[in-house]
Amino acid sequence: MAKLQGFEFWRTTLKGARFVVAPMVDQSELAWRLLSRRHGAELCYTPMLHAQVFLRDANYRRENLYNEVCAEDRPLITQFCANDPEIFVQAALLAQDYCDAIDLNLGCPQMIAKRGHYGAFLQDEWELLERMIRLANKMLSVPVTCKIRVFKELDKTIQYAQMLEKAGCQLLTVHGRTKDQKGAMTGTASWEHIKAVRKSVNIPVFANGNVHHLSDVEDCIQETGVQGVMSAEGNLHNPALFEGRSPPVWEMAEEYLEVVKQHPPCTLSYVRAHLFKLWHHTLQVHKDLREELAKVKTLESLAEVSKHLKLRCQEEMAKGKNAEQKNDGMPLPHWICQPYIRPAPKEMTTNGDSKGSEVKKTVCQKRALEECDRAADTLSKNKLKKRSRNPKKNFCAEQKPKYIKCEQCGNPKGNKCVFNLCRGCCKKKAFKEVADCPSHGLRFKTKAERRRAEDDDKAGTAEETERNGTSPWPHSETKPENLKCSVNVP
Repeated sequence: MAKLQGFEFWRTTLKGARFVVAPMVDQSELAWRLLSRRHGAELCYTPMLHAQVFLRDANYRRENLYNEVCAEDRPLITQFCANDPEIFVQAALLAQDYCDAIDLNLGCPQMIAKRGHYGAFLQDEWELLERMIRLANKMLSVPVTCKIRVFKELDKTIQYAQMLEKAGCQLLTVHGRTKDQKGAMTGTASWEHIKAVRKSVNIPVFANGNVHHLSDVEDCIQETGVQGVMSAEGNLHNPALFEGRSPPVWEMAEEYLEVVKQHPPCTLSYVRAHLFKLWHHTLQVHKDLREELAKVKTLESLAEVSKHLKLRCQEEMAKGKNAEQKNDGMPLPHWICQPYIRPAPKEMTTNGDSKGSEVKKTVCQKRALEECDRAADTLSKNKLKKRSRNPKKNFCAEQKPKYIKCEQCGNPKGNKCVFNLCRGCCKKKAFKEVADCPSHGLRFKTKAERRRAEDDDKAGTAEETERNGTSPWPHSETKPENLKCSVNVP
C-alpha cells in the first residue's frame, strides 16, 4: 500500500484531527495521553525521544514506546530529537510499526538542546535538515512530520517551512515563538507567522502557542486557517480543555491516577509532575501539602496527598470563603482547572536609559555567593531540603574538609588507605601486589593465604595416604564387622 501524504494522510490516518496534545518531555506518557483522549483530544504525540539512545538501548525503547502499545492510543505520532540523518532514520525504523508518523523535533529551545545540538538549535542548518527529512521520507513506511519554531523575520520563516515541505515533510507544526522566547521571556506567540506559513505551504499545518481555553482553539483556527491546534501547558493544567470544560481539579487528578493504575508501569516522577501541574493554584494556598507532595515515595501516598487537597478545597467551598481573597485575581476558584498565565516579560530599553539599567538588573542579576554565617532561610530551596534531611549539613566551602588527592589519578584518596590512593587505583595496586587494604575492604593477600593453606592441607592429606598405602579395608564386604567367623564357639 502506498504511503499517504499531505492532506490525504491528515484526513485518513489522523482522521482530520484538530485537537492535538503536544509532545512533552516526561509528560505526554501513555496514561496522560489516554486521559486527554477521553476528554476531547483527537491526536497525541509521544514525549520527545532521543534518537541515539533509542537506537542503542533496548530498555529505553521498551520503557518509552514498546510497552505503551494500546489500541485506544491512536492515532499517535512519535517524536525524536536528532542531528544525524542515519541515526534519525535507523531509530525511526525501529519505531514506525508502533505509531502513525515520525516527527522531527526542531522546536525545543532548552539549554539541554543547545548542548546536545538538536531541537530549535538546528534551525539555521538547512542543508542538514533537508538531508534528514529527505532520507526519512524515502526510507520510512510512515510519513515524516516536523515541529518548528519561527524566526523573527516573517520571510525567513516562510522559506524555512517551504524548504522542509520540499524535502518531504508531510505535516508541519508551527510554534509561534522564536527559540529565545522561553522561561521569563516567553511572551506571546505570533499567530501572524503561523498564518503566513499556512498560506505558503501545501501540507497540513498545526498551530502551537497561546492556547489556554477551547475558545482560543477556535479563534486560532479562524484567524490562521490551520488544520489543527496543539496544546502543551494548557493541556497539563486542564486535560478537559478540548471539551470546553473547567472541572474541579480533583476530578481530573482522580481519573488520571486511576488510568495510571490500569496501565502500569508509570514512572512516579511523571505522576508527581502531573499532580503538581493540576494542583498548581491550590498548592500556592496549601503550601504544607506542597512539601508533602514533593516528599512522598509511592503512588498510594501521592493519591493520599491529592485526597487531602480535595478535602481542604471542599471545606473551603462549604464555608463559602471569598474566592477573590484566595485566588489572587484568578477568574476561577483555585480548585478549578485553569491555565497558569506567565507574567509578561519586561521590555529592555537602551543601556543609556536608567530605567533600562534597572530592568536589566532585576532580570539578569546573579545570585550572590553564600557566606559562611548565612542564615538558613536564605539558602536555596534545594539546600533547605538537604538541610531538613541532615541538620548538620555544612554549605560553607571554607569549612568543608579538604580532601587529599590520590597520587595517581587526582580523585580524593581513602582516609586510611595503606597506599594513599583512591579506591579504583588501590584495587589495581592491591591486586597486582597481592596485598590487603582494610580501608577499602580489599583482601587479596588474606584470600591468597587462605587458598594456600587449603591447598597445603589437601597436599598433606594426599601425602599421608600415599605413605600409608591403600586402606586395609577397601571394600565393605571385607570390613571386620562383615567377616564371618570360621571357628565354632563351644
